[in-house]
Amino acid sequence: MAYRRSKKYSAARLKAMAAGKARARMARPAPDYPPALPELRMRITVERFDPSCESRHVFEMRRSRRVDQFAVWVDGAPWKVTGLSGALEGLRKATPRLLSERAM
Repeated sequence: MAYRRSKKYSAARLKAMAAGKARARMARPAPDYPPALPELRMRITVERFDPSCESRHVFEMRRSRRVDQFAVWVDGAPWKVTGLSGALEGLRKATPRLLSERAM
């Protein structure tokens, strides 16, 4: 037959166990955290050399709060927060199509 324990004893026992756990945690060495990510994570420069529409655009992928997402800036102006594939999709949609020499 087991002895009954008072609430006071049970509370003191839990408090002692929590204190021992905290002492053990503080005795262990601190974990190695990865270094902080830089503000500018990636830069894509697009240059077109067609005579009718020579242009140069710079896509800057900056750090954001989300995993695998970037705050994308185009030519120094904020665009949207998206992944790499979303930025490339925007690039594809913004690039005008040109006729080939065969079609002329």
